[in-house]
Amino acid sequence: MHDLIVIGGGPGGYEAAAHAGELGKRVLLVEAGSLGGACLNVGCIPAKVFLRSSRLYRECKEAGPFGVRVEGVSFDAPVVVERKNRIVAALGRGVAAKLKGAGVEVVAGRARLAGRHLVQVGDEQLEAENVLVATGSRPTVPPIPGIGAEHVLNSDRVFDLPEVPQSIAIIGGGYIGLELATYFREAGAEVAVFEMLPQIAANCDSDVSVRLLQALKRSGIDFHLSCRVLAVEAGALRYDDGSGAPKTHVAERILNATGRAPVVAGLGLEEVGVDFSPAGIRISEQGQTSLPGVWACGDVTGQYMLAHAATREGIVAVNSMFGIPDRIRYEAIPAVIYTHPEVAMAGRTEAELTRAGIPFRKATVPMGVAGRFLIENEQGNGFVKVLVGAKAGEILGVHAVGDSSSEFIVAASALIETALTARQAAEVVFPHPTVSEALREAILKVR
Repeated sequence: MHDLIVIGGGPGGYEAAAHAGELGKRVLLVEAGSLGGACLNVGCIPAKVFLRSSRLYRECKEAGPFGVRVEGVSFDAPVVVERKNRIVAALGRGVAAKLKGAGVEVVAGRARLAGRHLVQVGDEQLEAENVLVATGSRPTVPPIPGIGAEHVLNSDRVFDLPEVPQSIAIIGGGYIGLELATYFREAGAEVAVFEMLPQIAANCDSDVSVRLLQALKRSGIDFHLSCRVLAVEAGALRYDDGSGAPKTHVAERILNATGRAPVVAGLGLEEVGVDFSPAGIRISEQGQTSLPGVWACGDVTGQYMLAHAATREGIVAVNSMFGIPDRIRYEAIPAVIYTHPEVAMAGRTEAELTRAGIPFRKATVPMGVAGRFLIENEQGNGFVKVLVGAKAGEILGVHAVGDSSSEFIVAASALIETALTARQAAEVVFPHPTVSEALREAILKVR
């Protein structure tokens, strides 16, 4: 009998399996596809490879004010795809090596729960004291006629596209749609984004959403907000913008970027009595499902669809199942949107604090107060906002718009995780010159 069987080899699954192996447990991981899950193979990593290339292309064209003359620059999409494949393969080998080093047995195949302690893999039944479900997510297919057609790209298939289309229509203004809109616009395509809500990046602080929309519009991306897509056809989509008359938008390519849905079908959840819905498996703070001995982490829970959240959830679940006290503080989990400019956030938004009835104070400073930001983004703008409790001054949220904010948001997460006040955080020494000094200035202003 195994101490733990993990179903799914994405960030939550493989990190949990390796952690359990390092604790000396007998662990088996079952993966139907490639190790690394959606994040490594068709999500986070491919997106960042594409964005690095498009950003470099844009910077070459805009290098004149820096005293650098670049002539004849061009964008080679097939080379970008080849580089993506190379990086994904290298990281995949790293995941396999990590699991091997931790003594985790890896089996290729589809798994389903056959009982409280039983996992079916093909014709074989395996037994374990604990089972961790980490099957991840898949692109959503909303009920829009034609959106599931072969000619419509989704957020998995787009990273094999060997060319940059002249024009592309993107359905969805969340982080997936916005990152891909940034890539295609920087690579030279005409980009239009169609979003049913009145704002983009709906989960962000409202000030962040407004500033990001302004910046992306300036880059040349066309936005249709409060808009309902009625149908998708070859080379066009029909939509209702609220005017009362359906309109048609013509584009060489159509991309469905409406989000991701938990993979809960075909796992035997209903048969064994695990509480779940199409929105995900319900879990406790420790990752325990409604069935003792069965745990879940990552996108399959439908909570925080972020790779690093999945990793933490998986480790918390492993610690909890083996008697090590642990819990996850979701309010301290950072998130990043890798657009241009970048967006980074940790903790609660103003709207969330207001709804919860939590009194707070805030301070906002421009990113340009940091010399390093001005050096690298002379014409750029952005801000850092810090929210603290009205009485004690504990740090409740940090929200930033501006390139390099992804690299210092972990500091904000640590301040929230450790429950520091702004006055205490003001004693932390920030290196100079770095973009992170904008965070320091906001902390000093709100303490």
